[in-house]
Amino acid sequence: MRIVENPNKEIAQTVKEGLKQSGGYCPCRRERNADTKCMCKEFRGQIADPEFEGFCHCMLYYKYKD
Repeated sequence: MRIVENPNKEIAQTVKEGLKQSGGYCPCRRERNADTKCMCKEFRGQIADPEFEGFCHCMLYYKYKD
């Protein structure tokens, strides 16, 4: 398994700016709690799933299942 930052630098930079403005919480979510702190609970669950390959919700990270 490998996790990499989105190779699209524009998307990655936009999400990172949103993370800075939100104090590290997913800029795509309204809620601000432990579940939406980057890396969010949803993506941590996807990381744990050996069959999942794809982007996190906000598209900052991509998980390869290698």
